[in-house]
Amino acid sequence: MADTAQAEGTASAADVDGRWEPRIVGFLCQWCSYTGADMAGISRIKYPPNVDIIRTMCSGRVDPQLITTAFARGADGVIVCGCHIGDCHYISGNHKTMVRMPLLARVLGDLGIEPERFRLEWVSASEGDRFAAVVAEMTEQVRKLGRLDWPRRTHEGGFGHGMDLEPWGESS
Repeated sequence: MADTAQAEGTASAADVDGRWEPRIVGFLCQWCSYTGADMAGISRIKYPPNVDIIRTMCSGRVDPQLITTAFARGADGVIVCGCHIGDCHYISGNHKTMVRMPLLARVLGDLGIEPERFRLEWVSASEGDRFAAVVAEMTEQVRKLGRLDWPRRTHEGGFGHGMDLEPWGESS
């Protein structure tokens, strides 16, 4: 089925009961945002299971190439979550994020990725409800946009290296 889905470009690992669901990658700071996500789970706050969480030591360590790679590998959306400004455990890591991510958002737009597919949020350890709300909002936003299929877009546009990367979960 994976070969057929990849060839047709209509199905992905995120298909649930024949209905497409967005795949979102979340880069979460270990000290605040990841703990906020954990708080949402401990508090049994319901939110969509569409986010694949990647724990990072600091949002300032999230290299823009990680985000473009996530899109190139089949992500329909990406969220970067960090500590609130002034609360970074590494003093100025989130300041780097605050500067770097808006620049990346402009580059992504130039590459044909809608701005609604990429999001930067500040979530503290005690904000499990906020994390759940951000995930639910992002999932709904990306669901309305539909599949990104950036590897196909880059291939058709004649730029990038989209088609030589396999989507997650589909190894040859």
